[in-house]
Amino acid sequence: MTSFDSPVPSPCTNICRMNPATGWCSGCWRTIDEIAAWSTMADDAKRLVWSLLPARRAEHEPPPEMHRRVVVNKPGTGDA
Repeated sequence: MTSFDSPVPSPCTNICRMNPATGWCSGCWRTIDEIAAWSTMADDAKRLVWSLLPARRAEHEPPPEMHRRVVVNKPGTGDA
């Protein structure tokens, strides 16, 4: 967990594509204004932006696919 005494890291993932429908970057989920101002933002403002990102991501990313593991018993292994 990040200490409040340490600098707030950038959420940038180096996937820089602005989504015109949402106005958010598809990599870090920030607005262009948030990205442009990041280096001059106070740490409290950066933490606020960080707090908004999970909801933005959840709203626009498809839910993860659920995979089921299928175990096939080989004949002659003693498993019925």
